[in-house]
Amino acid sequence: MSMNVKENYNAVVIELKGKLVGGALSSKFSNTLYDYFGKGKKNIVVDMGELSFVNSSGLGILISGFTSARKNGGDLKLANINNKVEGLLSITKLNQIFEQYDSVEDAVKSYGK
Repeated sequence: MSMNVKENYNAVVIELKGKLVGGALSSKFSNTLYDYFGKGKKNIVVDMGELSFVNSSGLGILISGFTSARKNGGDLKLANINNKVEGLLSITKLNQIFEQYDSVEDAVKSYGK
């Protein structure tokens, strides 16, 4: 799994690629979030367009990121979710927690300017 981070107007976009299954990435993901929170960046978009698989540990990483964002006065939104991941979010009822968007652009725009 790899991660690419970029700033897009008023949001931080984190692109995840491969399989989100926990491990070393979980601490890298969390550290990246806290770094941006420390810089006053609170609006996070996770681009899931290149994810091929998410397991329970991966869901835990997303939930942790969401909780951290909320504790820091921000939000974490999901974009480009494929059918497999959407099914998992639906089964776990997490689709009722995370705001989901068809594109990164729509997710970024949802934060306003």
